[in-house]
Parts: sequence; structure tokens; C-alpha cells
Amino acid sequence: MPIGKDELLVYLEKEGLKTTTVDHPPLATVADSQALRGQIEGGHTKNLFLKDKKSRHFLVSVEEDATVDLKAIHQLIGAQGRVSFGNAEAMMALLGVLPGAVTLFGAINDQDRQVTVVIDVALMEHEVINAHPLVNTATTSIGRDDLKRFLVLTGHEPVILKVAD
Repeated sequence: MPIGKDELLVYLEKEGLKTTTVDHPPLATVADSQALRGQIEGGHTKNLFLKDKKSRHFLVSVEEDATVDLKAIHQLIGAQGRVSFGNAEAMMALLGVLPGAVTLFGAINDQDRQVTVVIDVALMEHEVINAHPLVNTATTSIGRDDLKRFLVLTGHEPVILKVAD
């Protein structure tokens, strides 16, 4: 059974990672979430759950308005051949989330470390990064350094590189 929002927030607090969480109506797309601009400061994420030809999975997080060349990203992230979007079943099995709620916080549910986490350098320029806390009915703000620490604690040393235009 994957960890849910409440367990995630308890874990973050227990590890001394400072966050704030705002509940809101369901936000399944970047366009939906842009309605909250001005209320939640910091960098807002767009997340891509990808799979390569060897069925290796990647969670790529970029700024919400970034453009990613899906025909070329495989060369940047170390995928075997071109990538496609991972399906909902793999998303739930590996990250414990449904489509529309893909998030860097899903790393907590990838106990076997099957997902490579890739973060665009431009997103990491923000001091505060915002992501869904495993559900799309809330947004959790976390400091950049605490986000990196969270990922390392879950066994997902993030690959930080330029993947977006």
C-alpha cells in the first residue's frame, strides 16, 4: 500500500524538512494550477513520468511553463532509445499516484528505486519549489535544499541537468 498525503507530511516533518501545504480543488493540469499564481510563491512543477525501451522509468520535473523535446530527451537522461509516457498502472505501482498527481514526492513510494529522478536546472534556481503531496487537491511548498535532501533520503539522488527549453 503506497504512502498517502498525510503520511508524507508526517514523514517530512519528522525528517525536519520545512514545508507548507495549501489545500485546493483538484488540479490535474498545469493550466488548472496556474489559477493559484500569486497565492503560492516559488517555482511550480510540471512532471513527466517516462519509460524507455528497456522499461526503465524516469520522473522528469521542470518548471510549469517549460518546453521539453520528447524526441530528444532520452539522450539527456540516459534512457535506452526514445521515451514514451509511463502508464497509469506503473505510475501507481512505482510512485503511488494517479495521473494528474505526478510529483517529486512520489519518490517516497518507490521503495525499490526503479525510477530515476531528473530535475531541470531552471527549476532548481527557485529557493522554494511547489509540488503535489501525492494528491492533486493540495500543493506543498518545500525549500530547494530540503527537496534535494528528501530525494536523497528516499534513495533517489536527483540528476540535475538542462532538459527544458
